[in-house]
Amino acid sequence: MYIEKNGTVLEVDIHGMTAADARRELEQLLSRTGADITELLVIHGYRGGNALQDMVRLRLKHPRIASKMVSLNAGQTRILLQAKAK
Repeated sequence: MYIEKNGTVLEVDIHGMTAADARRELEQLLSRTGADITELLVIHGYRGGNALQDMVRLRLKHPRIASKMVSLNAGQTRILLQAKAK
């Protein structure tokens, strides 16, 4: 998993991971991400199958997730985050 910070957005590339591994890593990332991060841009790809895309868009759950937005790029999903509880 490759992570890059751009302001208040974390870009997370999960190419090549299994859906189970990617889900576990994303849940851990969401738990430890600071309050300054307002969005995750998850790059999952789509040409090699839809397992990662479906996991991110349909099965990934976490209290920090406010909403998910399908991007114009079919290989990525935007996850908007709620403010971190104090």
